[in-house]
Amino acid sequence: MAYICTDFERPIFLSEMRKTFFTRFLLVAALFLSQTTFASEKENEHNEHGKDLKTEIKEYIAHHLQDAHDFSLFSYTKENGEHKYVGFPLPIILWDNNGLKVFSSSKFHHGETLAEVDGNYYKLYHSKIYKTDAEGTIHYDEDHHATNVKPLDFSITKNVVMIIVTGLLMLWLFSSLAKSYGKNNGIPTGAGRFFEPIVLYIRDDIARPNIGEKRYKKYMPFLLTIFFFIWFLNIFGLTPLGVNVTGNIAITVSLAIMTFLITNFTGTKDYWMHQFDPLGKSLPWYGKIPLYIILVPIELLGLIIKPFSLLIRLYANMQAGHIVLMSLIGLMFIFKSWIGSPLSFGLAFAISLIEVLVALLQAYIFTMLSALYFGFASEEHEHDHEHEAEVAH
Repeated sequence: MAYICTDFERPIFLSEMRKTFFTRFLLVAALFLSQTTFASEKENEHNEHGKDLKTEIKEYIAHHLQDAHDFSLFSYTKENGEHKYVGFPLPIILWDNNGLKVFSSSKFHHGETLAEVDGNYYKLYHSKIYKTDAEGTIHYDEDHHATNVKPLDFSITKNVVMIIVTGLLMLWLFSSLAKSYGKNNGIPTGAGRFFEPIVLYIRDDIARPNIGEKRYKKYMPFLLTIFFFIWFLNIFGLTPLGVNVTGNIAITVSLAIMTFLITNFTGTKDYWMHQFDPLGKSLPWYGKIPLYIILVPIELLGLIIKPFSLLIRLYANMQAGHIVLMSLIGLMFIFKSWIGSPLSFGLAFAISLIEVLVALLQAYIFTMLSALYFGFASEEHEHDHEHEAEVAH
């Protein structure tokens, strides 16, 4: 009996062949990747410094997230094992029992040597400066915390340098923008054409709707400053300069405190009445007492929660972005394969593009919430006055 092949059987047969080929390809790729990863892990178990590669990557990420007393751009290791740093030192300013001490951070040589100043010895240990003896001895307590005397540190650190640079950049940028307005009858030129729509957006879509037409102008200088300050610092954090200013909790706390102080020092009478008398005249005083035992502490707690949410949101997002990005870059050195390394590089590049958007988004959120808090502080209840006018009429 002759076998007749129908037309619909051929596509099914080809589809099965494709599935089988794709399955085999995945198995071979997974086997190759596992073998190269296993081999690289074996190589990483021992290295020149007695640490595995994963530990070195963790320490490098932790070092990147911290502030530094010198401005290092990058480093490399010579053939003889010497670690070479490329950058420049920063001024160290300390105050201890012996008075003011000012010297260059080059004396620490990136924490590898002691700094001797007027017979006093100082050591850079875990990004903090301690006073020690001539041998650099660090004493510890039961919890392995350093107990050496720690002088007051007013040093110009890497983060401080970037804050100064950002401030000078903003001063030059917006003074130039103001001059271009004056020379061209209110029409910006050059970089001002790019920044003018952003300034107008902050004014028309953030300040006016949230604060009100009557009071928004007095908050505009702060809103513009805080937006561009956070945005520029976030962008600098994505450059090879290796800075992480907005990922420093001290910086975000300072920014949140500024918003907190402006909100409460510019608050109107109605704003403070709402804090201590949330129900207003809706109930008699004897009916509000039981409720206020709960409501008033909640309202006062809200004064602290608002700036706390600002600082944690900015800090956590920027810190997490740097950790993820640095971890993906570190995976390239762990895999050491033609599959793992390109994949890690592709993911790191994609995350970098997302971080550019996050840098702008975090500046927008901080500015928007600050304007919202300013709006709460500027509220005025006019309905009572209108009601009194109607009664009098």
